[in-house]
Amino acid sequence: MVSLGGKMLPGHGVSTKLAVLGCLLLAACATPEVASGIHDPYEVTNRKIHESNRNIDRKVLRPVAYAYGESVPEPVRIGVSNFADNLSLPGDVVNNILQFRLDDAIHNTVRFMVNTTIGLGGVLDPGTAIGLTARETDFGETLHVWGVGEGAYLELPSLGPSTQRDAVGRGVDIFLNPLSYIVRKPERYALPASGVAARLGDRYRFGGTLDSVLYDSADSYAQARLVYLENRRFQLSGDLEQDDEDLYDIYEETFE
Repeated sequence: MVSLGGKMLPGHGVSTKLAVLGCLLLAACATPEVASGIHDPYEVTNRKIHESNRNIDRKVLRPVAYAYGESVPEPVRIGVSNFADNLSLPGDVVNNILQFRLDDAIHNTVRFMVNTTIGLGGVLDPGTAIGLTARETDFGETLHVWGVGEGAYLELPSLGPSTQRDAVGRGVDIFLNPLSYIVRKPERYALPASGVAARLGDRYRFGGTLDSVLYDSADSYAQARLVYLENRRFQLSGDLEQDDEDLYDIYEETFE
């Protein structure tokens, strides 16, 4: 309620909330603008972080990933990756809802139920076999849908390429998955553990492509920045094919 000439007007707070909700709905219905060009005002610092990340990859991530890939049979690696992807689906559903994409939320929910039950906890992927392919998203995309700009390009320590918007999104996504709160310890640790194993498998799978960018390019920083921004923008525009999505994930999460 608000005071006007000594009188209290009821419903003002409700009206304000409805107005805010209406603005959010309008923002969600509008076509978000995808950035273009390269905005990198922190290039000097980014390049130093990039070199540190390359050293981490060269000395730790790449040898561990290749040891993992060579020692663990491919069906097991695929099962681990499926399991990690399945555990991430509830977080995707939350983002689908925040983006007002209820069809995607229902689709991902059914996929999660099918893979969790018939797919033995997500180790198998019967959902894809019946047409329920994953509709992956994240809070960075949610911010994009809400109209938040991309911001400057960033190279995050140990995490790799990002932007100011996606850096915020990464932080929020850590807490957005309901399984992080519903599942008790020690089972709760399955989510990050399987995610790390899946990233090692991805590093092994795309090793040749990543090595060509990180170690064979004349300017690995500029090349990684270009690949990341182009793939991320294509993903947000909805024009990215599945193979390109896999490649985008690797560039985004090389050091995660």
